[in-house]
Amino acid sequence: MEQKIIIAGAGGQGIMFLGKVLAEAAMLEGKRVTYLPAYGAEVRGGTANCMVTISGEEIGSPFVESADIIVAMNQPSLDRFEARLKAKGTLVVNSSLSALPKSTKKTLSFPFTGIALTMGDGRIANMVCLGCLAQKTGVVKLETIFKLMQKFASKKELMEINIRAITLGAELK
Repeated sequence: MEQKIIIAGAGGQGIMFLGKVLAEAAMLEGKRVTYLPAYGAEVRGGTANCMVTISGEEIGSPFVESADIIVAMNQPSLDRFEARLKAKGTLVVNSSLSALPKSTKKTLSFPFTGIALTMGDGRIANMVCLGCLAQKTGVVKLETIFKLMQKFASKKELMEINIRAITLGAELK
């Protein structure tokens, strides 16, 4: 089953890293993956997005016109991408930085930034979101993400805080 995902937020929120971890986790699970980061004039505080497609079959294009899952880490991203969500898609919203969407589509709305701040570092909101995304949608397994943290986190402290953030995200109800 193919999953087309758009992840968007502000520069500096770790949007590209979230997408990269998601894509690499899917590859570790033997799935076919495309990852399309949108680099450009984005700077810290500007907009950033990436597109990830995960499939068991060959993928024709990395561009995602219509998404099964949209992750919006701030209000401008929600405003820009919400209309591209498929009718039966899932919208994942960072309620710390976004209003609840007007959409009647399936929405997972949690204060990812607020949770990260209670952990002492707002920069890990992306990992809280990743844990929630993996647990609630099943797009990749949490165990696979935890294995990847050993690769990406150069210091033990970084690995531990990322794993805690992912775990907290997975436990959201």
